[in-house]
Amino acid sequence: MAHSPAKYADFEELREQAITLRRAGYSLRQIRDELKIFNNDILNQLVKGEPPPEWTKRPRAKDDLRERARELRLRGWTYNEIQAELGCSKSSVSLWVRDLPHPEPKCTPEEQRERMNAGLARLRAPQDRERAETKQAVAAAIGRLSDRELFITGVALYWAEGTKDKPHARRESVEFVNSDPGMISVFLAWLDLLNVARDRLRKTILKRHNPTTVRKNTGSTYRGCLGIKVHQGADLYRRIEGAWYGIVGAVSEADPGNRT
Repeated sequence: MAHSPAKYADFEELREQAITLRRAGYSLRQIRDELKIFNNDILNQLVKGEPPPEWTKRPRAKDDLRERARELRLRGWTYNEIQAELGCSKSSVSLWVRDLPHPEPKCTPEEQRERMNAGLARLRAPQDRERAETKQAVAAAIGRLSDRELFITGVALYWAEGTKDKPHARRESVEFVNSDPGMISVFLAWLDLLNVARDRLRKTILKRHNPTTVRKNTGSTYRGCLGIKVHQGADLYRRIEGAWYGIVGAVSEADPGNRT
């Protein structure tokens, strides 16, 4: 229970005890608990003039960021630019510099975007390195593929991306269209494994992007879709379809719980 003011008659004695504890490195909470003084006003009076111990002071990292943010703001930087430069939240930037006058733009919108993109690139660089290292490690772990592994990979690849026969559109032909050079390379290696001679490849076309359509994968690395058709491929198509059904059946046998 907190003391009433009447119980603090010997204030100087309490102050002496509080100062002794303060100089011994006690925090205000520790002094409060030690002396059983739960009135904050009285507690602050007891230690008035005594600096807090170093361990109770908050780190200066935020203070340093705040000062840097204010410096950049006075130089005309926007909230987004400061956020990208310092790697802190926009709300923190707003809190730190909201009392400063709104700066006049000192660069063109294009220059602002360039600066913003450069800042974001710095922020994302560690993540990009981590992603690249993960991909490289996994790629190295794959090693060389056996013929069986390549065969199964090719069947799954074709069944995902190749032309398939439909009850309403009978077409037992082998046609593969894709924009990923890696997919094309794997497909060609798979055809080599199946002893499909390159002179059987027909209608190799490059389907370019129609600018009137809306697509999101038409960046600087997009080169269009390459289509490959195997001449006289009906028998090959049947083998592909059969192999795919075999893969599906093998999975079903391995996991009876998935059976319908």
